[in-house]
Amino acid sequence: MRRSVAARGVAGSTFDRVAREAGVSRGLLHYYFGTKERLLAEVVRRDCALRMETIAAHLAPARTADDVLRLLIAELQAIVESDPDLLTLLFELFTGGRRNAELAAEYAELQRRTRDQLAAVLIEKRDEGVLHLAAEPEAIADVLFSIADGLAMRMVTEPGRDWSAAIAAGLSALRPLLDAR
Repeated sequence: MRRSVAARGVAGSTFDRVAREAGVSRGLLHYYFGTKERLLAEVVRRDCALRMETIAAHLAPARTADDVLRLLIAELQAIVESDPDLLTLLFELFTGGRRNAELAAEYAELQRRTRDQLAAVLIEKRDEGVLHLAAEPEAIADVLFSIADGLAMRMVTEPGRDWSAAIAAGLSALRPLLDAR
């Protein structure tokens, strides 16, 4: 489903096509997922859970706000460079959710869960004395994800462009949120 949606979008990713590419029966997909929307939601849920585990692990050694920002940017760049299909899945889930209530609910839950997970990491870093947050952790997590989502879309759209100036500007804008002393 992941590869199919990245290549063909949600509309072109039928159970028949996904089953054929996965080497399983269409009935098996129906049995476990019911609809292609549920399959897509499960794929995105799994990918985001893995990504959040990676982010938490990478942020564990951070000792300054600059470390946190540097590690978050490194994670964003890694996704853009090595896993742009994840971004396509997220954008497809969002777009599909504009026309499908089931996908909209899954996308909203995904947003809530990832925001809460990042907020928990920010709270942990605040409690360690690494961060001095300028706002509620959930609000900062929303801002971090919003900027990352926007940058990711632009970076995938223009892969040959040098994004260092835009990234530096983003870091300058975000630093006061994480180091409000």
